[in-house]
Amino acid sequence: MAAYIIRRLLLVIPTIFGIMLISFAVVQFAPGGPVERIIATMSGSATGADSRIPGGGQAGDFGAQGQLQGSGAADGLSSKYRGARGLDPAFLKSLEEQFGLDKPVHERFLKMLWNYLRFDFGKSYFRDTSVIQLIKEKLPVSISLGLWITLLTYLISIPLGIRKALRDGSHFDLWSSTVIIICYSIPGFLFAIFLIILLAGGSYLDIFPLRGLTSDNWAQMSWGGKTLDYLWHLVLPIISMGVGAFATMTLFTKNSFMDEIRKQYVLTARAKGCSETRVLYGHVFRNAMLIVIAGFPSAFISAFFTGAFLIEYIFTLDGLGLLSFESVFNRDYPVVFANLYIFALLGLVVKIVSDLTYMWIDPRIDFETREV
Repeated sequence: MAAYIIRRLLLVIPTIFGIMLISFAVVQFAPGGPVERIIATMSGSATGADSRIPGGGQAGDFGAQGQLQGSGAADGLSSKYRGARGLDPAFLKSLEEQFGLDKPVHERFLKMLWNYLRFDFGKSYFRDTSVIQLIKEKLPVSISLGLWITLLTYLISIPLGIRKALRDGSHFDLWSSTVIIICYSIPGFLFAIFLIILLAGGSYLDIFPLRGLTSDNWAQMSWGGKTLDYLWHLVLPIISMGVGAFATMTLFTKNSFMDEIRKQYVLTARAKGCSETRVLYGHVFRNAMLIVIAGFPSAFISAFFTGAFLIEYIFTLDGLGLLSFESVFNRDYPVVFANLYIFALLGLVVKIVSDLTYMWIDPRIDFETREV
């Protein structure tokens, strides 16, 4: 086991390197960038998320005033950036230096890797704060969504999946499968909009709050009131995110349970006179739940990081998903690469944790002889 863990940990290094290298290369060839972002803001041609600098910054914050030249410089820097005609080349050069774009590509990449190895993610381009501080500020929202959706998915899907397996082919199994397939086919963000229209004051009922995780007067509430208010704000986002995850986990549990029921050891246990309850929950359950329970760490990380940004945007929840989306859109590369690095590193580590969980649940599994 120790040799396997060491091999997997060593494999993390080239995997992270490859992820960061490919992502960094894609960014270099992608149109636009932080300099173009400032130019568009100054010229008033920015639209959507580009029309303002995150955190309330303005183009003038970068020393843009007085940099327009009536003659229009023919410098290479001016022709390098779209919309830069009429800007002082010295100003463009200062922007490049500020964003670190004046250095060769390979030097920027190697410096980024060295800093990331020390978990030094630098400062955001457009927010006057460090990247790690930004991530810390957004963590509570993402943890709330990821933890609750994972726990509720497991608590509902496992009993339902077992019941469907035991009553396979019955009317209950057929109609519940129909509901599950419909739920799986509905995109979470579309279901979120439907819930807002129906239950959050859109066109019909005004039962649930529309924005944020807490009310404006949350600080003045009692502990009980704070808890209820927090849970009340979570209802619609959790339902929206849980529709697809709930359907997948239910069918996954059912299929896993049915595979175990058909195995020879179940027939042997029944032939020995074991009760059906003992057969199902004393023998079948442990083996059937092996793959389901062992997948809990990766399921949590997946819900924590990957499925939330549209839900966060719709319900105005300021979490990591929304931060990543805005950073990509606004070319805030330090935040983009820091999120990518953390997500990739956590994902790889969680895969190792999942393997160790398999062994903990079933000691018969031996990874020493397994090839990575």
